[in-house]
Parts: sequence; structure tokens; C-alpha cells
Amino acid sequence: MNPLLSPWQNFYVIVGSAAGALIGLQFVVMALMANMPVMENESQAVSAFSTPSVVNFGVVLALAAVEVMPWRRLMPVSILWAVSGILGIIYTAITARRFQTQSQTQSAYTPVLVDWVYRIILPFLGYSCLGAAALVARSHPTGALFEVAAVILLLLFIGIHDAWDNATFLVFYKRGQVDPHNPT
Repeated sequence: MNPLLSPWQNFYVIVGSAAGALIGLQFVVMALMANMPVMENESQAVSAFSTPSVVNFGVVLALAAVEVMPWRRLMPVSILWAVSGILGIIYTAITARRFQTQSQTQSAYTPVLVDWVYRIILPFLGYSCLGAAALVARSHPTGALFEVAAVILLLLFIGIHDAWDNATFLVFYKRGQVDPHNPT
């Protein structure tokens, strides 16, 4: 085991377990909503609003699993950070595109500023920092490990926010208490 990674074992077991549990809860919420009336173009809204939560939780879970593996060196782990950061940036760009196009083609929900912050801006910053951590891992390994831990916590809390936002919107919208075009 790499002596730099071993002190992080408990941290990654905790955040990995949290991410796994929250992914499960997302599926439970979706299953409970399945029997409720369908919104117009609901599947398009799900791909823009619910799927990114599961992706962020999945990245947290995957990174936590990678971090607790018995690596002898930090370099292979940092390569995985770089790949995850690049793929996360690409996925965030896809989500931003969905926001733009689906706002015009679906009427289930119109994104507001807080949606852009939590589903586009913060994930983009997090995945960018993950890539940056990979770049500095060789020269500043301890700093890189703290940066990755901060990104993982950021993605976990983004996912928690988004999952809560999705669940409360769906509950109140389906009850007819929220107008999807004016959610405030």
C-alpha cells in the first residue's frame, strides 16, 4: 500500500458508502414516482436534471473505490484522476447542452440560476480541479490528495443538493403545487 494513500482509507470508505447509498435512494425516488402522472416530455427533463446526480454519485463511488485499492505508486491513480476529470468536463458540457436545447423542446421544467450553478458551474470546476490534481500529483502528492478529497466532497454535496431538488420538485409538481416554468 502506498504510504500516501493509506491514511485516506477511512475517508474514502465513508464517502464511497455515502455515494452508493445515495445512488440507491435516487433509484427509490424514481421508482416511487413511476406510478404518478407523467409530465409532458418528462424523459427529456430527467436526462438533464436527474441523471447528472447519479453520474456525480457514481464518480464519487468510483473514485473512492480506486483510492482504497492497494496502489504501490500514486501515478496510476493520478492517471485515473485525469481521465475522470476529462470525462467529467465532457459530461458537464453535454448536460449544459441539454439544458439549452431541452429548455426549448420540453416544458416539464425551465432551468433557473441555481440549476446552472449546481448542475453545470460547480461540477465543471470540480472536474477541472480533479484534472489539475492529476497534473500536480508528481510534484505535490499531498496537496493533490487533498484536492481530490475536496473535489469528491464537492461532487457528493452537489449530488445531495440536486437529488433533494429533484425529489422536492417532483413531489410538489406532481401534486400541482409548483409551476414548472416558475419554480420559485
